[in-house]
Parts: sequence; C-alpha cells; structure tokens
Amino acid sequence: MSFFFATIFTSVLLAVTKADTLGYDDAYGNAGASLQDVACSTGSNGLITKGFNTFGDLPTFPAIGSAYVVDDWNSAGCGTCWNLEYTNSTGQKLSITFTAIDVSGGGFYTSVNSLDYLTGGNGEQWGVIDVTATEVDASACGL
Repeated sequence: MSFFFATIFTSVLLAVTKADTLGYDDAYGNAGASLQDVACSTGSNGLITKGFNTFGDLPTFPAIGSAYVVDDWNSAGCGTCWNLEYTNSTGQKLSITFTAIDVSGGGFYTSVNSLDYLTGGNGEQWGVIDVTATEVDASACGL
C-alpha cells in the first residue's frame, strides 16, 4: 500500500517540475503597463479581478511574464506562481519567483531585469536560458 502512495506522490512531483526555457520581452519590465493588455486581465481567473491593475502592482514584479500554461484569455494558468531556477557554468543556482500573466508560444518570458539577475547581467546578450520550472503555491507570489 505504501508503494502505491509513493508512486502517486512521485508522479505528482514530476508533473510540477520540468526543464524549460526562459527568455525576455521588454514589455514585461514596464511597471506602469496595464494588465488590460495581457491574457490574464479580467474574467474569473483575471488579475484585475483580484485587484491588480498594472504590472508593477504584482508582488513579484519584475519577475512576471508569459508562460506556456496560459493558453488564452482568462486561462486557468493565469496567476500561477513558479520558481524558475537557473544553474550557471560554475554550478551556482539562482532563482526567481515568477507570476504568469500572459500567453507564450512555449516556455517562459519575463523582463530583461529578471533575466539579468539570473545570468549576472547577461540577459540581453544571451536572450534565452535553460531553467528548471517548478509550480509553487500562489501565496509565494503574494496572490
């Protein structure tokens, strides 16, 4: 019986952590940008509905952006919270707590400031990095 529960628990853990990519989009670094301009604006899953109006109102700003789990307006993936961990060439691990607010074509996109934090200032130069993405409780993002 304990083997059965251990197998289920392991499967659940594997489902929430995955290797992915993180790039940047300058739009996500604008604190004054309106949440009306992203997929997670209004509706039952929207962030305006939860009392946030601009990108800068979100507690994790500038670690916000698009994520593969947001597939359309009012998606169930809106407002999901992620730990995005990058391991540099010396083995040092750095992470950001990221809020999903928009549709991505795959992977994650955030502000260049967030990418710079993870890469030691190389975000714009490198453009895209490999990360380990783990969905965490929304409370970790202040939601």
